[in-house]
Amino acid sequence: MVAPLRDTTLLDEVLNFLVSTPTPQQIIDFHLSERLQQRLSYLLHENKVRRLTDAENAELDEYSSLNHFMSLLKIKAQTKLAEQNQA
Repeated sequence: MVAPLRDTTLLDEVLNFLVSTPTPQQIIDFHLSERLQQRLSYLLHENKVRRLTDAENAELDEYSSLNHFMSLLKIKAQTKLAEQNQA
């Protein structure tokens, strides 16, 4: 019997993208799947109207950390593209 596949997590999605060896432009264009974007929107909304559970807070922290990482990666990719265009 094969265990059912679990939903792709935020970290899974980012790691799967990175191991695909994206070009600098693909890094710049990267966005989370619609499902994960909806989950983030839900957590942000719920954080405004009620106290999140510890698990939800941890999940929101993960979004924040990975968003920061991807922002830095996109800056590096933009710099690399600019350097390539100057050469």
